[in-house]
Amino acid sequence: MKGDEVIERGDLLVTDNRIAALGPKGKVTVPAGTKVVDVTGKTIIPGFVDVHAHMWPPRDLHQDQVWQYLANLAYGVTTTRDPQSSTTDVYAYADLVETGEILGPRVFTTGPGVFSNLGLDDKDSVNNYIKRYRDAYKTDTLKQYVVGDRNIRQMVAMACTDNKITPTTEGALDMKLDLSQMIDGYSGNEHSLPIQPIYNDVIQFVAKTKTFYTPTTLVAYGSPWLENHFFETTDVLKNQRLARYIPRELINGMMRRRPQWFAPEEYNYGGVAKGAAAVVKAGGRVGIGGHGQMQGIGVHWEIWSIQSGGLSNLETLRVATIFGAEAIGLSQDVGSLEPGKLADLQILDGNPLADIRNTNTIKMVMKNGELFDAETLNQVWPQQKPLGKQYWWDLDPK
Repeated sequence: MKGDEVIERGDLLVTDNRIAALGPKGKVTVPAGTKVVDVTGKTIIPGFVDVHAHMWPPRDLHQDQVWQYLANLAYGVTTTRDPQSSTTDVYAYADLVETGEILGPRVFTTGPGVFSNLGLDDKDSVNNYIKRYRDAYKTDTLKQYVVGDRNIRQMVAMACTDNKITPTTEGALDMKLDLSQMIDGYSGNEHSLPIQPIYNDVIQFVAKTKTFYTPTTLVAYGSPWLENHFFETTDVLKNQRLARYIPRELINGMMRRRPQWFAPEEYNYGGVAKGAAAVVKAGGRVGIGGHGQMQGIGVHWEIWSIQSGGLSNLETLRVATIFGAEAIGLSQDVGSLEPGKLADLQILDGNPLADIRNTNTIKMVMKNGELFDAETLNQVWPQQKPLGKQYWWDLDPK
């Protein structure tokens, strides 16, 4: 995702957990004794970065594995940011992932959302709260939910700057609110802009404010949620890969006897995606946010939806990788395949530059230098280690 650079036939060298070198085939010096994985005919892309990932594991009594984490990693998501964790349990789970106690993508998160009921009504109360927020949660990001009038929202933005926190926002179905927050220094806008279509004035405005716009089209405003379209047209119920990572009772609850069905022309995701594409083409930044609607494959649905607005396949992949890394301040380590960056990548059977839906042909996924079979999440390098037995496997009727 470094500009438009595509290496047609290449070698990629991983040392420990970072990319040591890459380039055209035969141009990379490979040390003696290096383990070689031959993926001739396949496509390697960076791991996906989901910047609006709600992966809420069980609260209170913590489990020793999280099915949401497994599903996302198996579908190529290697880095996540949850912009509203609701509770603080997620910090313990994030530590377990970081130390290798449980398997999953990188888990970054805000603390609980910053809402209007906190009683922030002047500069001192705002500064004191944001400082305590930073100290308590040790996070670099927060999400502000219509915390007050514009004066208070500006104070929150300034306090975040003073405390080195990157603030994102709730779209809240309010166009004037969204645009004013972009002016006032908020780095992100979560959810779709509520008025469609958007014209060049808004397109240029969003691009020039350098706001990271994450439209979450699966739950976009103004029409039935797009997730329904994919539930209607995608055989989630019989998807064996999903069934390995998501308990059957949950898949059944989402899929069997769904209460709503919508005609194709009722959906408005095309308008949202067209606006997002225009922002990118104007030099702005758009991110992928699966919103936790369907763990794992939901990120692919979001990618396909964003592409439908007029982005090229390469531009769409950039949205799903390097733009997301930039949005959460991690582009120095993830989001592209470059020497020195963390070894997060996917090996695909198909080429998404030919067909964007080939993002869902993942053969292997590597996170932090560890290589896994995507179908099973058995580790194949640097150790050969099967995924531990999950509690729901015995509950799945044969």
